[in-house]
Amino acid sequence: MAEKKVFEWRIAIADNKSIQKLEPQNHESKSIRLHDILAVNPLVIRVTRFFKTAWNLGVNDPRKVIHGLKVALAMTLISFFYYVRPLYDSFGGNNAVWAVMTVVVVFEYTAGGTLYKGLNRIGATLLAGFLGLGVCLVANETGPIFKAVIMGVSLFVIAAVVTYLRFIPVVKAKHDYGCMIFILTYGLVLVMGYDGKQELIDVTNERISTIIFGSCLCIIISMFVFPVWAGTELHVLISSNINKLANSLDSCVYEYFSPGDEEFKKKLGEYKCVLNSKASEESMANIARWEPAHGKFGFKHPWKIYIRIGATSRSCAYCIETLISHMDSKTRVPELIRKHVSASSFKVSSSSSDVLRELATTVSTMTQSTKMDSAVKELNNAVQQLQNDLESLPDLLIQSHEKYDLLEVIPLVTFISLLIEIALRIANIVKVVDEFAEVAKFKLAKDT
Repeated sequence: MAEKKVFEWRIAIADNKSIQKLEPQNHESKSIRLHDILAVNPLVIRVTRFFKTAWNLGVNDPRKVIHGLKVALAMTLISFFYYVRPLYDSFGGNNAVWAVMTVVVVFEYTAGGTLYKGLNRIGATLLAGFLGLGVCLVANETGPIFKAVIMGVSLFVIAAVVTYLRFIPVVKAKHDYGCMIFILTYGLVLVMGYDGKQELIDVTNERISTIIFGSCLCIIISMFVFPVWAGTELHVLISSNINKLANSLDSCVYEYFSPGDEEFKKKLGEYKCVLNSKASEESMANIARWEPAHGKFGFKHPWKIYIRIGATSRSCAYCIETLISHMDSKTRVPELIRKHVSASSFKVSSSSSDVLRELATTVSTMTQSTKMDSAVKELNNAVQQLQNDLESLPDLLIQSHEKYDLLEVIPLVTFISLLIEIALRIANIVKVVDEFAEVAKFKLAKDT
């Protein structure tokens, strides 16, 4: 077997007394070095992180993948306006592009969102189309000067009035998108009709037809192909947020009196989800009102009450946030004082959490709890006991011959006062949920 040749380089040292031999690296070391270079390359890191995030998103919630497939299905079906010649001709050729545009702007993640945009687009397109057509036909019967004046004035008035209407809360909540489409369609019809072409009526009808077809296709696919209901999403969000309040409250009190448990530390910041969910709750509540009856939600389900439950939950979350901000003051409070109120504080915390979790179950299952009255009563008793312990602090310090330093007591008094305030705000959540149960006619839960 031929001997493998190894090439060497020799480098002479300046003093000519020694020679250093360097051997080339093999292919394996070169590949390892290339891998190391790519591993630390910023672009490679960003691309890898992006694909990892995209993969995790689909794994955690496959409905988002399904939504992408639903949009693709709608786009494919609507594209037959171009691919199939009879459909292309019957819907006005190039006007079929409006159906494609409709799919892009109307299809939303939830069925309610698609229904809201679809119906608003259909209604606004019909109203603006026929109104603009009427104005064009009347204006074309006049002279060139009067025609321009009529069209210009009508466009100015319509745009000003409809834009102003978008600021009205009721209109903004239900028909904001429709108002925008109304202005757009009306302006396009006037521009098309200015030159007085005879085919104006046909073009308007064709565009209206394609927009209606595109909107209806989106609504059908969104509602009947693995639908995602905004009402269900809101229902789950509200009950989940109430549970998160209980977790954060338990963690805060436990960390104040008995720190060190990592499990509690992980749940300490869950209240932030409640603070950040206001916009989502209001948006989903508005969209849910457009949805038909589905699952356990009827046609007249009180979606507005969900917004009130969310508001009272956030009020409680703000108080929990303030309570957590006072956790650092525990080091300045003497151990004797903290021990005196620790048991009653734990009791208030656990009783408050029990009420919150019972409320979450009530909302989630839409049944009246048989344990709520006893849980609220237990919470009231715990609060009373904590107040008694707080009032007896001066006597405790006198009996123990401790120097009564007000600055040492104030942090604990503040913490306890906030804990009592949280219990009062939980009572407000109980009232709203009771009203929800009465309006929605919850059935009595079975004892387990």
